[in-house]
Amino acid sequence: MLKIRKSNERGYADHGWLKSFHSFSFAGYYDPKHMGWGNLRVINEDRIAPGTGFGTHGHSDMEIISYVLSGNLAHQDSMGNVKGIPPGDVQRMSAGSGVQHSEFNHAPDAVTHFLQIWIEPDVSGITPGYEQKTFDAAQKQGRLCLVASPDGAANSVVIHADARLYAGLFDAGQTARLDLGARRKCYVHLVRGEISVNGAALATGDAALLEDESRVELSDARSAEVLLFDLQG
Repeated sequence: MLKIRKSNERGYADHGWLKSFHSFSFAGYYDPKHMGWGNLRVINEDRIAPGTGFGTHGHSDMEIISYVLSGNLAHQDSMGNVKGIPPGDVQRMSAGSGVQHSEFNHAPDAVTHFLQIWIEPDVSGITPGYEQKTFDAAQKQGRLCLVASPDGAANSVVIHADARLYAGLFDAGQTARLDLGARRKCYVHLVRGEISVNGAALATGDAALLEDESRVELSDARSAEVLLFDLQG
């Protein structure tokens, strides 16, 4: 089974300083048909206005990944981390037993555009943790680069969840294939450009939800940036 979720079908919130598209139910957006996919719970496409951001707030028992598309995301947390997250970096925060953090765009004249991703963990109450790694364009060009996994394979960041996240950049003529295990779900989010997933065409912001499929094939790409999630069924 393959289902396409068009970009304009997502939830949308405009808070002035923050404009956000919600792939799944979040905050004031509620759709019982879109509560998550497998153990993937949140994909928010956020744009933070210059000089603004999320004040200090708390999370617990969630694996949170930030994937910056443009600008820079300033992160500070109760674990003592003070970091800037540029495009190309993948940040993982394991909220565990509880963590406080803030996220800001300190630039005076540039919007910070990023994806906020939440994955439900396999374990609860763990000591909070933080990890950040750079995956440059060369690592992602024409292939699916593993950026997050339960075991840190291929130098990916480690998440406490039965899920693997791949990032890829694809131009015309470039293709990729990933075999899926039995009883797995897959979610493909097209960050930008055009691409086909198992023959179904996606445009910027679209997603493909796969279930009971043996593989996922990416083709017909045009300036595409893709996130692919191999998820617990």
